[in-house]
Amino acid sequence: MYRTTIGKLRLTGLLEGLSFLFLLFLSMPLKYIWDIPEFVTYNGMIHGFLFVIYMFVVFYVTYEIRWSKKWMLGAMIAAVIPFGNFVLDKKLKGTFHEEENQMAG
Repeated sequence: MYRTTIGKLRLTGLLEGLSFLFLLFLSMPLKYIWDIPEFVTYNGMIHGFLFVIYMFVVFYVTYEIRWSKKWMLGAMIAAVIPFGNFVLDKKLKGTFHEEENQMAG
C-alpha cells in the first residue's frame, strides 16, 4: 500500500494528521488548562517536521502523477483542518485504489 506514490502521501498524511490531533486535543489542553507546556514544545516540533514533510510529499505527488491543482490544494487545506487528512485519505483510497492494485500485482 505505501509503496506507491499515493500510498506515500497517505502514510505521511496519516502521521501528520495524528500529530495535529495530538497537538490540538492533548498538548494544548495540558498547556492551557494544567500549565504543562512541555508537551506543546515537543509535539509542536514533531508536528512541524511532519507538516513540512507532508507538504514536500504533496508537491512530489503533484509532479509525479500530474495531479490537478484541485487535488493539490485539497491536500494542502486538509493538513490545516482537524481530521482533514483522514477525510482526504478516504477520498484518495477510493479514487486511486485501482492504481495501488496494479502496482501491487
